[in-house]
Amino acid sequence: MPVPILAWPGAIAIGLSLGLLGSGGSILTVPVLVYLIGQDEKVAIAGSLFIVGTIALAGSLQFLKANLIDWRIVLVFGLPGMAGTYSGAMIAAYVPGIVQLTMFAIVMLLASYMMLRPVNLDLPGHAPRPVWKIAIDGLIVGILTGLVGVGGGFLIVPALVLLAGLSMRSAVATSLLIIAMKSYSGFYKYIAVLEAQNLQLDWNTLMVVTGLGIVGSIAGARIAHRVQQDKLKKGFGIFLIVMGIYILARSLPDALGLAA
Repeated sequence: MPVPILAWPGAIAIGLSLGLLGSGGSILTVPVLVYLIGQDEKVAIAGSLFIVGTIALAGSLQFLKANLIDWRIVLVFGLPGMAGTYSGAMIAAYVPGIVQLTMFAIVMLLASYMMLRPVNLDLPGHAPRPVWKIAIDGLIVGILTGLVGVGGGFLIVPALVLLAGLSMRSAVATSLLIIAMKSYSGFYKYIAVLEAQNLQLDWNTLMVVTGLGIVGSIAGARIAHRVQQDKLKKGFGIFLIVMGIYILARSLPDALGLAA
């Protein structure tokens, strides 16, 4: 299935978001796949995990060379996150796609709050979070990733700065690798979920969107230092509110109809 030209800017925006903010990629990917390409909700959520995971992995390579990835946090946060994402994908097999999309819209509104709230990530002096609590954080974010298809960067980056004590640059770098780990774990399980429901992935679409996203990610990383992050986060947060309300308005009536 050819990818509509109208979806190309959306695919590039996925990468730009990850390159500029270290988050927001999957928040854009699911709407692009559902509304611009016309995929089934479950197929879109599964595909978003592959797309965002691959873009995040490609984006993390530049930080690997700069030695900005905190490998201890990758293990403590990322491995429980992989287990959580796999578990979330297992649960998703029993949740209707339209309900997942409704939950996704709610998470999108939560992400907008995280983007818009005034938090100073540069404040020094906070005590790092205990290792076991960081692992639980990773597990919870992972379950959310597997259930609704969000990478969780909008939660991971602030958590790594405020709770794990990383610098902002190190948090973004580490977040990208964690997002890739979690996304691939969930995607692996979703393959079986889709097969059980006679749904198929469109690999041509996945490759095109991923390729465009990687281009956007490289561009975003190169211009990140020239852009005022506060204004960028505020604009992105407002956009998420609009999109979250739109998706909620479209999906909630059908989701409530299933429960009636």
